[in-house]
Amino acid sequence: MRAVISQYGIFLIFGLMVIVASFLSPAFLTTTNIVNVIRQMSIIGLIALGVTGVIVSGGIDLSSGSVVGAACVVAASLAQIPDRAFYPAIAGSPVVVAILAGCGVGALAGLINGLLVAKTGIPPFIATLGMYTAARGAAMLYTTGRPLSHLSDGYNVIGQGAFLSVPVPILILIVMAFVTHILYSRTKFGKYIYAIGGNEQAARVSGINVGRYKILIYTYAGMLSGLAGLVVSSRIGSGQPGLGVGYELDGIAAAVIGGTSLSAGGIGTIPGTIVGALIIGVLNNTLDLVNVSAYWQQIIKGGIIVGAVVLDQRKNRGDR
Repeated sequence: MRAVISQYGIFLIFGLMVIVASFLSPAFLTTTNIVNVIRQMSIIGLIALGVTGVIVSGGIDLSSGSVVGAACVVAASLAQIPDRAFYPAIAGSPVVVAILAGCGVGALAGLINGLLVAKTGIPPFIATLGMYTAARGAAMLYTTGRPLSHLSDGYNVIGQGAFLSVPVPILILIVMAFVTHILYSRTKFGKYIYAIGGNEQAARVSGINVGRYKILIYTYAGMLSGLAGLVVSSRIGSGQPGLGVGYELDGIAAAVIGGTSLSAGGIGTIPGTIVGALIIGVLNNTLDLVNVSAYWQQIIKGGIIVGAVVLDQRKNRGDR
C-alpha cells in the first residue's frame, strides 16, 4: 500500500480535488469550465516541462517568467499588422518566422543559462536569477515598456484557435508533453540527465559530458518558455514585456507537486508534472468559483508548495 501511494499518490490527490471541486461548485464539471482550466494551465504546463528536466539534472531555473516576456515581444513585433506596427520594417512576417523567433529567443536565454552553469561553475540559482533580471530588462528595452498590439489573425490562432473543437494551446501542450516524455525517458539524453542529477561525479567518471548535457537541458527549458510566451501573447492578442511575472514559480510548483524532487536530483516524471500543473489549475479555478480572495489564493498555493517539498524530503529520507 505504501508503494502504491508513493507512486500514484499525486494522481489520487488530483482525483480527490476534482471530486471536492465538483461538490463545492456545480459549474466546475461543465465542459466549458474544464476546457478553460486546461487551456489556462497549458502555459504553466509548457514551462513546467522544461523546469522538470532542469530540476532532475540537479539545477533550478528562475528565469522562465522573464523569458516568456522577452520571447513574446520579439514574436509579436514580427507578427504585427505592418501599417499599425511598432516596428514596421520587420512586421508582417510569416507566422512561422514569428514562432521561430520566439522559440529562438527562449532557447538563446536557456543556452546562456546553461553556459553560465556549466562553464563558470556558479550555482544555477545565481545564473538563472541573473537571466531573470536581464531578460525582463531586455523586453522592456525592446518595446520601451509599451505593449505590441494589432497582431495578425494567423498568429492569434496559436492562442485563440481550435482544431476539431480542441483549443490549440491544449494541443500544443499535449504534443510537447509527449515529445518531452519520450525525450526524458526513452533517449540517451534523458538517461544522462537523470544520471547527472542522481550523482554528478559518478556520471562524469562514467564518461558523460556533464557540461554539454547541462547546456542542452537549459536550452530546451528556455525554448519551452519561449513557446509559452507565444501562446500567452497570441491568446490575449498582445505582446507585453510584463507578461510572465511569477510564471517561473508556478512552473517550479507544478514540477515539485508532481513529484520532481528538489532535495534529491534524478527524480521526476512528465506525467507527474502534468498532473501537478492540473492540480494548480483546478485549485485556482475552484477558488475563483467559490469567490475566495486572490490574496488568500496566493497564501494557499504557497502552503501547498511548502507541503509538497516537506513530503518530498520525508519520502527521500525514508527511502535512504
